[in-house]
Amino acid sequence: MTESFLSKVRVRFAPSPTGSLHIGGLRTALFNYFFARRRGGAFVLRIEDTDRARFVREAEHNILSGLEWAGIQPDEGPDRPGDFGPYRQSERRVMYARYARQLLDEGHAYYAFDTPEEIEAMRKRFATEENPSPKYDAVTRGEMTNSLGLSGEEVRRRIDRKDAHVVRLKADPGGRITFHDRIRGRVSFSTGGVDDQILIKSDGMPTYHLANVVDDREMGITHVIRGEEWLPSTPKHLLLYQAFGWEPPEMAHMPLIMNPGGKGKLSKRHAEKQGLPVTVEQCREAGYEPEAVVNFLTLLGWNPGDDRELFSVDEMAELFSLDRIGGGGVQFDVNKLNWFNQQYVRGFSVDELLERAAPWLRDRRSASGVGFLENEERQRRMAALMQPRITFSKDLAEAGGYFFEDPATYDEVAVKKRWKADSAALLSAYASRLGDASVFDAAQAEAMLRAFAEERGAGAGRIIHPVRLAVSGVPGGPSLFEMMAVLGKDTCVRRIRRAVEVLG
Repeated sequence: MTESFLSKVRVRFAPSPTGSLHIGGLRTALFNYFFARRRGGAFVLRIEDTDRARFVREAEHNILSGLEWAGIQPDEGPDRPGDFGPYRQSERRVMYARYARQLLDEGHAYYAFDTPEEIEAMRKRFATEENPSPKYDAVTRGEMTNSLGLSGEEVRRRIDRKDAHVVRLKADPGGRITFHDRIRGRVSFSTGGVDDQILIKSDGMPTYHLANVVDDREMGITHVIRGEEWLPSTPKHLLLYQAFGWEPPEMAHMPLIMNPGGKGKLSKRHAEKQGLPVTVEQCREAGYEPEAVVNFLTLLGWNPGDDRELFSVDEMAELFSLDRIGGGGVQFDVNKLNWFNQQYVRGFSVDELLERAAPWLRDRRSASGVGFLENEERQRRMAALMQPRITFSKDLAEAGGYFFEDPATYDEVAVKKRWKADSAALLSAYASRLGDASVFDAAQAEAMLRAFAEERGAGAGRIIHPVRLAVSGVPGGPSLFEMMAVLGKDTCVRRIRRAVEVLG
């Protein structure tokens, strides 16, 4: 279905503050954000914190900082009040109670006083081979302790003496719930599969289902764009819309992000075993650039209609449409994420790269105590030299560690392959020539080495490879002579002489 451009589009991202922001949640936020931006609408952040048993106090801050890191600025939310607040569900309890009262008065809901033990006994009593886990529904509700079977006087007495109770929706069987999903097309459910869901819990807090429907209505949400895992909840929500006599928003259920290999939804447990970053916090700590993560996640399930892969946030918002989201699950490919990160890192200016790498460079300086980073020109030359070879900005401090400290060890495989019987003598003589040089730059270091090799009747590679080992400790890296120029003459001479002493 082609999108018609409507006015006053309002979408929401409604995470629960139960832990770190999952990258699947970030993708949901991105799709909502892009949809709102393309349609000139509002993007609302709502904190669904009614599950107090799983509530984590610092999680809301984690969500807000994760969105900010990704470049997403809500139009309304807890820290950006608008006309539809408050934006934390825990602060909207009075509203939920009022709507629950309306459902009770109109016969769409009822009080239930059953204990957990009584519900478990019911399930055992009604269990069959075809239905091993009976629900609290039209079939079983008549056997339970609720206001559908108790007298009005008894119900009032129980409530007055504060007996534990919940409010349940009265879901009648025999019908079908059908709706058009903007991604999946026509979706239909039998009401016989819907239980009498709890609307108000025994602690007085609403469940996700009631709060979700009431808030979407009260906040004027026009489109609900969320993950496929919420599809089974949709008939419960649509029954509530019917009970209230409200028109539901348009629905769009995005495909799941799957584990590598395509087996099951990407889970934190599986990711930890594979060493994959699955939260925004983990992405930040691993050194991923926000632009790369946003670009990667947006293309998990959505396509721009051409072969391009690199987009700015503004470009993605301009191109975004729901009809280009596929219905099938998409695999998390960390190699592809790394590729995106590499493209962005290599596209930065040198100054931008140094700014992104600053936290890791500071840590390296603190650990080594080396003053290399005090020289801004050297920093820039080092960054420019390493940039074409790195995937993460932090690699300036990690893969390029030899710029900050003399090598403590030498790659054993490279030593066996490159350090010959005459290497010590050749490098000692070359170090002496370097020490006597009045001019030291990349061109001069190379010219001196090649002239020296010719004098000794040795191939240049016979000196180049052991010199690289001596100054860096590893067999690969950027141009040897450019690296030597950045390190400086004194450092190169010192390192070559130490390698001769150690490797003999």
